[in-house]
Amino acid sequence: MIVFIGLGNVGEMYEETKHNAGFWIMDEMATRHKISFSPGGGDYVIASKSDNFHLVKPSTGMNRSGNVVSQLIESKNILPEQICVVLDDVDLPLGKIRIKPKGGDGSHRGLHNIIYVSNTYNIPRLRFGIGTSEKMRPAEKYVLKPFKKDDDKTLARETVKNAADALDSVVFNGIDRTMNIYNS
Repeated sequence: MIVFIGLGNVGEMYEETKHNAGFWIMDEMATRHKISFSPGGGDYVIASKSDNFHLVKPSTGMNRSGNVVSQLIESKNILPEQICVVLDDVDLPLGKIRIKPKGGDGSHRGLHNIIYVSNTYNIPRLRFGIGTSEKMRPAEKYVLKPFKKDDDKTLARETVKNAADALDSVVFNGIDRTMNIYNS
């Protein structure tokens, strides 16, 4: 069993912002597996594919995502290693994927909160690149805006499908084999 937690911010004003890449990837996974989100047992919505995986979108806001991880660890009786956080990364080029089984927060406040609340670095993650040729600093302003060009929006949508392919690979091939495929 694996629990994918897509990071993002709830609300129409954030829907198209780059910071919601985790939500976009969760939505793509739900669509391709024909499952729907419903309220979870905490501050999140969840969609489940039998005993294979759960898709989770926190409703706490990006920077308090650790609360949801804590709720899931307790309610689903899972280990942090059974979670895979899916998040945006301003330092990766648009659509580039980086999968790691553990590590630091890379200056991502949502991931920082998850590591802090769960008190472990041993949480797998898929970082989805949102970097473009736009000015990306300060990152807080860049990530809370939608992509400017139609080309960037189209590329982002296409690469979301690739990220969902990577999550499918994590489910069926494991994280090590998936890293060999997608991190190269």
